[in-house]
Amino acid sequence: MDIIFDTARKDDIDELIRLRIAYMKDDFGSVSEEERTAMESQLQDYFDRKLGTELIAFTARDQGKIVSVCYLHIVEMPANSVLLNGLYGEVLSVFTEEEYRGRGLCTTLMKELIEYGRKRGLGRIDLSATENGYEIYKKLGFKERGNRYVEMRYSF
Repeated sequence: MDIIFDTARKDDIDELIRLRIAYMKDDFGSVSEEERTAMESQLQDYFDRKLGTELIAFTARDQGKIVSVCYLHIVEMPANSVLLNGLYGEVLSVFTEEEYRGRGLCTTLMKELIEYGRKRGLGRIDLSATENGYEIYKKLGFKERGNRYVEMRYSF
């Protein structure tokens, strides 16, 4: 196994779409044809606009094929006493193809993501951990966030 770690480019968009849909199938159990078609359309446009600026995709490649990926979504908001420059990151869609799991690829990608966030001047990096990822993130220094606010959402 000769894995190369790097960040995705615009010519990787088809692979990123493939992996995003694989992630959704893995996380939710299935993706309907209608959902897949809608996601492919939206993701093509989204990656084309955001990749490399607001969205950094850290990748592991085996013989040129992306086999593991994690995304850092960079968010800018009005500055506050905790985020003086208003910048923070959110980790999205950490995924490794099944046959490559258990080899430390996600750990390496997450270390690169953290270092990138540090150099970029992010005030923090947030994520929502699955059971499978919890111990990895904990070992890397992520902590459960106590929140004095109640998390709420309005869905359409």
